[in-house]
Formats: sequence, structure tokens, C-alpha cells
Amino acid sequence: MTPEDLNERAAAERARQQGFRERLHCCTAAGCLSCGAEELKRDLTAQVEARALSQQVEVQGTGCLGLCSRGPLVRRASDGAVFHELTPSEAGLLLQPGDAAAEAALAAKRLDTAHPFFAHQQRIVLENAGRVDPERLESYLAADGYSALARAVSELSRQEVLAELRASGLRGRGGAGYPTGVKWELVAKQPGTTKYIVCNADEGDPGAFMDRSVLEGDPHRVLEGMAIAGYAVGANQGYLYVRGEYALAIQRLQGAIRQAEREGLLGPRVLDSAFRFRVDIRIGAGAFVCGEETALIASIEGGRGEPRPRPPYPPEKGLWGQPTLINNVETFANIAPIIRHGGAWFAAIGTERSKGTKVFAVAGKTAHTGLVEVPMGTPLRTIVYEMAGGIADGGRVKAIQTGGPSGGCIPERLLDLPVDYESLVGAGSMMGSGGLIVMDEASCMVDVARYFMEFCRDESCGKCVPCRAGTVQMHQLLERFCAGQAGEHDLALLKELGTLLREASLCGLGQTAPNPVLSVLRYFPEELDQRLHHDAEAAAAAAATEPA
Repeated sequence: MTPEDLNERAAAERARQQGFRERLHCCTAAGCLSCGAEELKRDLTAQVEARALSQQVEVQGTGCLGLCSRGPLVRRASDGAVFHELTPSEAGLLLQPGDAAAEAALAAKRLDTAHPFFAHQQRIVLENAGRVDPERLESYLAADGYSALARAVSELSRQEVLAELRASGLRGRGGAGYPTGVKWELVAKQPGTTKYIVCNADEGDPGAFMDRSVLEGDPHRVLEGMAIAGYAVGANQGYLYVRGEYALAIQRLQGAIRQAEREGLLGPRVLDSAFRFRVDIRIGAGAFVCGEETALIASIEGGRGEPRPRPPYPPEKGLWGQPTLINNVETFANIAPIIRHGGAWFAAIGTERSKGTKVFAVAGKTAHTGLVEVPMGTPLRTIVYEMAGGIADGGRVKAIQTGGPSGGCIPERLLDLPVDYESLVGAGSMMGSGGLIVMDEASCMVDVARYFMEFCRDESCGKCVPCRAGTVQMHQLLERFCAGQAGEHDLALLKELGTLLREASLCGLGQTAPNPVLSVLRYFPEELDQRLHHDAEAAAAAAATEPA
């Protein structure tokens, strides 16, 4: 396929789509599939055929529509309205346009684009949700798919691609926010012809499903970003490292790779150019530590998933000792829009130091849970109260936890904090991959800290002593607090161990494992103190009731 062929195919698909009076997009991401989306889609298709509407109405699958707690979901293309928790009979009412009775019956299940959950979003990574069928290449082409890759290989030099990325200000969306343009340039400057592109799709944070949703709903978007990266840095081989639990994502990625290779979008002559690029999938076994880039590399190489000392860093010496560029799914999903629209367009979104948007997986006690994508700098309060609807029963937010096991717990009084890298780190948390867990007043913060420490203890690879032994000891101390057996010396030891892990652990897992605990110590010390004081009071009360 040449760039000209690409344009023709895209135009033909857009014309085909415009021939329908209505297009109904059924969410076929894992969340909706678990509550009957496939059956709903099949039944709705049958109703279209039974009513002889196949030339007027198209029913297709699409990626995650975001409102995961209210599935199955259907989006109506003509006005963008999303209908939630539909039954097959209710979905059939969507085939009766202009019918006042049908619209009235659907009113309680309808959310318009003006609803705060959608209105506050600015979708870049998720822009194809509700537009693209993840199993059809033509559908992706109609949404400007692979046009950025075509522009890169036919119009831009490698240096020009790197310049656009640098101008965008994009930072890595998987952790600490390292500047993506700087990382790409480090790999591009390395000598030699053997280099690798690796997409880290080992999304292990509890409650996080941003990357999974992108892979399930827009797999070609990630492949296009990886191919552009390969062109820019001089790499001809890419690897997608996906955790084995993501069966649907793996299935759709495999299909997308086959389609792209068949059409010359991947392979020996990408879009009829001299650039060659191949992508292979490597399936992980679910170890949380393999989200750390050097442990991920070890796993791809066939070894045990354990981190390695750095330096050297992967851009200098990574996979099989060669220069390696590693980014996560969301980072690669931002690449094509940046090349299509230009780095300056992307840099105009967000804050001075945190550009673009961020996808969050909102979970916990809120009225609405699911995926949202907001501009950097959006206050946490907007996400929690306006978009997610606050606490479901009208109660008060006590804290939110961002960044997964590596992040921290932020109290309600700090919810006006903007979502950006520096602000979250300053509050004792981090952006991480984008998990956002909301807790209400009934939540015990000591239990929360214990849960995350238990997770880190279980997921530690055991290579370095501070993490292997320190997570066990911190968890044991938290167990003492929860059992009412802790003393003042345990509180001091908890702080000391947290500092030790931060400073002495080999990799990010151990270095950040204390964050949830230390943030609870910082913002909720009274909950730990209450355990101590309650202990003393309970012991005194018990002694007073004992017979003389």
C-alpha cells in the first residue's frame, strides 16, 4: 500500500459510513463484554436485519466508551448520545428515530455529550472510542489511521519527526514522566544498526485498565505509534510486551498485526518506502515487577523478570545489549496525533511542564467509575465530584489514591490540586500510569496502607534485600497496628523502614513501595495514633473489669 492508496481506502470507507442513516456503536471492551455486550450487539444486528434496515443502520463494535460501571453501552453516532445498561428490547428502540415514545422510554438510559462525565474530557488517546471498530482496519483508516506514519516516511526526515516530538513536550505516561523526546533522541544517537522498540503493556497496578482499554479498542493506534518511533530512531523491530491476563487485547493485537502486515503498513517496505518494521508480541506472566523496564527486558530475553542495576540505561544498552526505546501504551497512542497535527498543537494543551492529556481509570466509591481523559492541570476535584459524581450515596470523600502501589493517598482537602507530574509528587503521590481510587469516610487508611504494602511484598522479585525484607517488615508492622498490638516504637520503625526502602532498593518497585504508607503517616497520623491510644484505653478498661 502506498500513501496514495491509503488516502483512497480511507476516503472510500468514510463514504461508505456516510451512506448510513444511523450508526450504532456497541462497546465491546472487556468490561461491557462481561455484562452482555456481545449478546446485545448480536441481538441488535438481528433486529436491524429483521426490519430490513441493513442499508440504513450499521451496528458495529467499538472500544471502551468510558462509563464502565454502567455497561453494556451503546453510542449513537448521529448525536453522540450514550445509552447505558441497555437490554435488547430497549436497544431496539434506537431503531425508531423521531418516535417520541421510543425516545421517552430511553430517556432514563441516555447520557448526552453535555453530561459532566463527557463534557470535561478532551480526548486524544481515546479519540477513536465510539468511532472505530477495533477488528476492522478500514475503520481505523477512515479515522485518519496510519496517515501520521505515511507523513513520517514520505514527507519528514527522522530528525523532523524527533523535532515534532520534542516540541510537543510529551512526557512518558507510564511513571515518572521522563521527556519522551529526550528518550527518543538518546536512542537515535546511539551507533549501530540494531535497535529495538518495546511497548510496555504490562499494566499491573490494581484497579488500572487504561492500557488494556486502548489495546482492546484501538490496537492499530499503538502499532502506528511504534512504527513512527522505529522510523525516528532507526529501529526495525518492535515488541509488544502484554500481560497474559489481557486475552482480548492480545487477540485484537494479533489480528491488527496480521492486517497491517498484509496491507504493507508493517513489514519489509512500510507504505512502499525503504523503511522496514516488524512487531511481535511477547506475553508476560503477570509479575508486577516486569513493569520495570529492565525486568521487562529480562523477561523478553527469556530470563527471570528481575531488574538490573542502572546505568547503563536501556537507550544505551537494553534488549540483547542493544539500544532500546521503551514507552508504555498511552505514550505510543499519543504519537500519531502529534505527527498529524504538529508538536505545537499538543503543547498548547495542559500546563507549562505537563503537556497534553492524561487518561485515568477512576475506581472506588464514586457514582460513576470508568475511563476519563482530561487535560493536564485539571483539578482532582473536577474529576472526582463533577465527572465521577462524587460518593455514590452522597457521602464525603476521605482520600484518593493515585499512582497505584507506587503512589500515595491524598486527603480531600487537597482535591483542588491540579493533575500534573510535579503537583502530585509534591503531595507525596505520583501520576503513575493513571489509576485513581476514591475512598469515602468509611475507609480505614491504615487498612489501605496495609493492602498496598501486602501487594508490594507479594510482588517483590526478591533480588535486593531492602525490598525483599523491608516490604515484609513494613507489612508486619501494619498488621500490628490493625490488630491493636503496635506501640510508639513501631510508629518510629515504620517511618525508618520507609526511608530505607526509598533510598536503598534496586528498582522502582522497592523505592516507591513505602509511598502509600508514608502518605498515610503524613496526612492521616490520627488514624495510626487512634490505634495506639485505643490499645492503651482498651487494656486499661479490661484491667478495670477484672475481678480483684
